[in-house]
Amino acid sequence: MHLSTIRGIPPRQDNEEVCQNAWFLSHMSTTPKLSPIDTKRHSTAHILAAAIIDMFPEAKFGTGPVVDNGFYYDVDLPRTLIPEDLPILEKKMRKIMSRNDQFQRAEINIEEAKKRYEKSNQPYKVELIEDLMKQGEKEVSFYQCGTFVDLCAGPHIDSAGEINKEGFKLTKIAGAYWKADENRQQMQRVYGVLFDTKEELKQWQRQQEEAKARDHRKIGKELDLFVFSDLVGAGLPLFTAKGTLLRDLIVQKIQNLQKDFGYQRVTIPHITKKDLYQTSGHWEKFGDELFKVKGQSDQKFVMKPMNCPHHTQIFAGSPKSYKELPVRMMETTMVYRDEQAGELLGLSRVRSISQDDGHVFCRPDQIEKEVQNIVTVIREFYTSLDMFKEEKYWVSISVRDPQTPEQYLGDPTQWDKAEKILEDIAKKEHLPYKRVEGEAAFYGPKLDFMFKDALGREWQLATAQLDFVMPERFKLEYTSKEGKKERPVMIHRAIAGSLERFLSVIIEHFAGAFPTWLCPVQAIIIPVSDKFSDYAKKVARNLQKENIRVEIDNNNDTLG
Repeated sequence: MHLSTIRGIPPRQDNEEVCQNAWFLSHMSTTPKLSPIDTKRHSTAHILAAAIIDMFPEAKFGTGPVVDNGFYYDVDLPRTLIPEDLPILEKKMRKIMSRNDQFQRAEINIEEAKKRYEKSNQPYKVELIEDLMKQGEKEVSFYQCGTFVDLCAGPHIDSAGEINKEGFKLTKIAGAYWKADENRQQMQRVYGVLFDTKEELKQWQRQQEEAKARDHRKIGKELDLFVFSDLVGAGLPLFTAKGTLLRDLIVQKIQNLQKDFGYQRVTIPHITKKDLYQTSGHWEKFGDELFKVKGQSDQKFVMKPMNCPHHTQIFAGSPKSYKELPVRMMETTMVYRDEQAGELLGLSRVRSISQDDGHVFCRPDQIEKEVQNIVTVIREFYTSLDMFKEEKYWVSISVRDPQTPEQYLGDPTQWDKAEKILEDIAKKEHLPYKRVEGEAAFYGPKLDFMFKDALGREWQLATAQLDFVMPERFKLEYTSKEGKKERPVMIHRAIAGSLERFLSVIIEHFAGAFPTWLCPVQAIIIPVSDKFSDYAKKVARNLQKENIRVEIDNNNDTLG
């Protein structure tokens, strides 16, 4: 097969939560950077596509990125795949690897590429090319491996034989909407993993078995922490008394740590006029993901998806002098996001989110001290969970991409100073950090704290983000020492972030065996017969007086 008969899949994207073709569209003009193992995973995705088209010549391909430990891609097939198909595809893939076919790159005119995809009946590829045309692309690149050819930015390995035939496995089949739009065609997504060695694959498989045993949905039910109800709706967890206590203990811990640094609690409503988010800019970016509220008036209201715009209005509620700064607010409150049903997963991805939120409004000369305070709170909180150890966490200093300065708003000089401040803090606090270009938010640089759980999985849990944009959008100001009106800097901070997501992580990390301070039940009294019930109650009362959380187990089962 030559380039004139095109079939296949496009390259990787950063993760499954972004629009499926966003990575593709932003990287077709250049070859993205991938680690050696991710490059192999990318090439294995092409080999999977070749195996699928050998099995189903009428297959129509969507997108297929590299993901954690492996790859997937989406395909429109004449029938539904079944688990028994995966070993057949694996056998075909190993045959391709044994042939050691070369990966070869070519570039052609984008109009010609579109014609070839139209001729080969690949409508999803045609749509991707049309998207690239709208961006002004004139040429697109392809990779050929053996008889399989695909529209792709790369990079790839030199030949299929570089992949260890015993180091990969196809893991599951799932449904996925084209471009993550539930109004579009539902495709089939084939997942796989790849490692350099057979031993690494076996270790991953053992880890998956352990992950099943630690699944927070399973443990949450066993410990009576939360439930879901079809009548209430998907993605809307209901917390039991024990689950609520667990949440309260986390919130109280965070609030107590922050009180020493002058944070004060505030309270905001759960709905707002859409005007608030039009001013902040969130309506334009996330308007489709907001729950709309219909009232008796013609005004349009929404359920709040974040708290920061509300907090700006508390700051703006009265004139501020430079002497009154910094102003520090904290709040744990619910926010709501209209997530697609297919993206919901236990507590990890929900529609009602309990957000541990905090915001600081300060002068530029106060940034360093305020961020240091946030780092101190993060350190103390995660130390109490035995997670703040060098081998268990690292910090991403997320800064601008120097190649695309136009993507970031605000004064470049202010950005330079802020990025240096964050790096200086990381050094002073002896944080294991990496400076990561291109990961800053458009409104400012940030510190992201990445923690490893008991299974070695990495989670971004805590963050401190500088914001030069929102104070400008809302025209926030304070009076300087010289009597001039100045803009404050806004700092967003999260210690646990979404309590639901945080709970999903620590339930699995501790497998339900929480640190003593966090246990909903710290002691259980077991009377061995009914005649000891009164004494058990007396012991329970004495323990409760010492603020020990206790239960009496009157179950008639034997101790053995």
